[in-house]
Formats: sequence, structure tokens, C-alpha cells
Amino acid sequence: MAPFDVSAIRSRFPALARNEGGRPVAYLDGPGGTQVPEMVIEAMAHRLRAGTSNLGGSFAASREADEVTAAAREAGADFLGGRPEEVVFGQNMTSLTFAVSRALARTWGPGDEVVVTRLDHDANVTPWRLGAADRGAVVRVVDFDPADGALDLTHLESVLGPRTRVVALTAASNALGTVPPVRRAADLAHAAGALVFVDGVHYAPHRLIDVAALGADFLACSAYKFFGPHTGVLWGRADLLESLEAYKVVPAPASGPGKWETGTQSFESLAGVTAAVDYLAGLGEGSSRRERLAAAYAAIRRHEEGLAGRFLAGAAAMPHLRLYGLTDPARLGERTPTFALEVAGLPPGEAAHRLGAQGIHAWSGDYYAVGVMEHLGVAERGGLLRIGFAHYNTAEEADRALEALTGLRTG
Repeated sequence: MAPFDVSAIRSRFPALARNEGGRPVAYLDGPGGTQVPEMVIEAMAHRLRAGTSNLGGSFAASREADEVTAAAREAGADFLGGRPEEVVFGQNMTSLTFAVSRALARTWGPGDEVVVTRLDHDANVTPWRLGAADRGAVVRVVDFDPADGALDLTHLESVLGPRTRVVALTAASNALGTVPPVRRAADLAHAAGALVFVDGVHYAPHRLIDVAALGADFLACSAYKFFGPHTGVLWGRADLLESLEAYKVVPAPASGPGKWETGTQSFESLAGVTAAVDYLAGLGEGSSRRERLAAAYAAIRRHEEGLAGRFLAGAAAMPHLRLYGLTDPARLGERTPTFALEVAGLPPGEAAHRLGAQGIHAWSGDYYAVGVMEHLGVAERGGLLRIGFAHYNTAEEADRALEALTGLRTG
């Protein structure tokens, strides 16, 4: 299959055949969760049909659970650019972030400092705030430029100091689509002696994650945002995963990624994670799964930048729309195809409702990016309308969204 025969790609996603009111659904809510291909559904169903058990037993079903877990760690390592022993699974990114923040907070004391950003999802803010509060540490908040959504690196550098313990930041904003210069921020943090925790949730469906290139010490993401099941994935430097004290029950492993995995995992979901990574790798060519992923993401990026440019050009021609974040078509490489916008005279919830009535699925509100909405001054107005494209979306769907937005003029 050609990397971007979009019709062929779409045929692999059963949900994309859904119709409402006689019209096909346009899933433009990918930033809140993507649809899944048939091979992910089948991998999960097969695991349940075949029978399942817990890890460590001396019988076939248990050995298969061990194999499923090992395969998922290998797939996660290829997906993130790490090693299998650095890959941890959990219920979701939020719970994994709480686990790490809680463990790191045990090493802090009064006067230590934690840095978060207003650009991030609250799942990478509140866990650090609560950990800091437990230990008497101080939270520093880094701003972004409301004009284009760019992370303020000068502000970041100014708040770093010898007592900074962690810098938590996003690889891509789930609200504005901004892709900040994470490596530059990580280098500043490391120069100050701080660890770097990266929220890779919104980045994962759009760009190839390379934890070393990003300069991360930890990175968390969610498989349901990259065409898989509702499972969280955490990468952590092996030395940190080993040395930190995880909150766990006595029978849990004392070392390795297993010590971070609270309770029994969903083995059918782990099978789905592997299938999701294999699906993405199947969109590219190469001698290894990592090489195929790199080729696939290069093709995904070209396709999505085409959609983003098309949508930006159409939205710019509508005076009743206000688009937040980066709007310069020459800087598409600095954003994902995710757009937060305001319709003049129409609350965002009502705008989303009207789009939904036309079979266009889009989100409204703050999308848990609370700091973004507060900094933009739109929180009290109900946040913003969000339209996000994934690689399975088409130019026709972008045009359909633009046509529907044109119809939202309130006179």
C-alpha cells in the first residue's frame, strides 16, 4: 500500500464508515482520541478469545500473557526510541504521571522548585503541583506567547535555578497545536541540574518520538491518541526507574518496569498497543520497525501539513472566525494540524453542537488545557472550539469543515 493512499488507509478503520443523518461522519476530534484500525480490534479480540491469565504462571495462558507483555515493551521501545526495559504501561498517561511525580516528590524538600508550563495539558501540571504541595516545594509557571502559542524560553531560563528539580513540558499542545522546541528547553533544564518530564500525548499521532533527541528523562503518552486502546505508556531512563522508589504492593517486582505497573495490566490492551505500533510501521518502509515508523511519520507529516495549510487558508478568509495559535502558513512545521478557534457571537459549545448535527465531530471547552484557556482569557467564555486532523482525514473533510464553519455566521 502506498504511504498515502488515504482511501486505502481509511478502509482499515471500521469507525470511518459510520454515517449519521445519511452523511458520513467526519472525525475531527482526533486530539481527544483517535479511531482504531481493524488490526488493533482483532488483536485485542484474539487475546480475549484465546483466553488470558496473569503473569508468571507455569501454564500456557500465563506464558502467553508474558509474551504479550514482552512484545508490547518491544513495540513501545521502537515507537519511542528507547529500550524495552524502559517502557512502562498503565491505565493512562495521567495515572503514570502521578506515579512519577509522587516518586520524585519523595526526594524533594521545602524550597525545592518544580517548573510547569501554561501551554500543557493539566495531566502534566496538577500531578506536579500536588507533589510540590506535599513536600513544601515551590511551583514556577512558564508562560507562552498568546499571539502564536510559542513557549517563552526566555521566561523558562529565568525561572530555572540550583533548586529546580523537574521541568514538565509538552512536546505538542493539545489545544493550540504548538510544537515547542523541547530539546532547547531540556538543555536549559539539564544545565540547571533538573530532570525533564515530557508530555508526548498530542505529539505521538503526528511526529516520530525520539526520547534521546528530545532530551527527555521521562516521557508519557496514551495509545488511544495514536490509533490504539485506552492504555498509557511511560518511558523513563532505566537508571531513574531503578533508583526511584515506586508506590507499589509487596508482591510487585522490586526492579524493572514492572515495579511501576500498579496491579494486573490489561493484556488485551497490550496486544492492541503492539498492533497499533505495527499498523503505523506498516505505512512506511525500512529494514527495521523503527525505520518503518520513521518513514511512516515522514509521510504522515506531509499529508497532515497539506490538510493544515488547506484549513488555515480557508479559515483566514472568514472574518467571523478567530484562530488562536500559530497561523503563519510558512511555519506549519511548528504546529500539528490541531486548531482552536472562536466563532463570533456563538459560544463554543453551541458551535460544536451545530457541527455535530452535520456529522462533524469536534470538541469545545478547555480540553483539560486549563492554563491555555486562562492565559488566552477565554476560560470564562467556555473555552474554544477545536478541530483536529489525523492522517486518516481527507482534503474533502477539511473542505466540509470549512463549509460548515462558513454557515456558523450569526449575522
